[in-house]
Amino acid sequence: MSKEKTEELCCPSGEDGLSCCHVEGVVHVDSKGQIVLPKSLRDDMGIKDKEKLVVVGMRDKGELKSISLFKADKMDDMVKTMLKPTMENIFEK
Repeated sequence: MSKEKTEELCCPSGEDGLSCCHVEGVVHVDSKGQIVLPKSLRDDMGIKDKEKLVVVGMRDKGELKSISLFKADKMDDMVKTMLKPTMENIFEK
């Protein structure tokens, strides 16, 4: 699916600036359990050779249902953003 077509079909961004989810590519798992991210996806995310990615799993009743990939160098900012309101609430008391 072309990039223009994908953007055309995607729902508009919400107030939080996030757009809807859609398929970015399809990968296969080889006999060693490895996957290759499509070049177009690596280019769109600015993923460089040997860059580290963090795999985050989502479970339902203990069963792993989904995984997401995040650039490792961006996780620090993400953790701070998510935890800051909670930590501020804890330390205010």
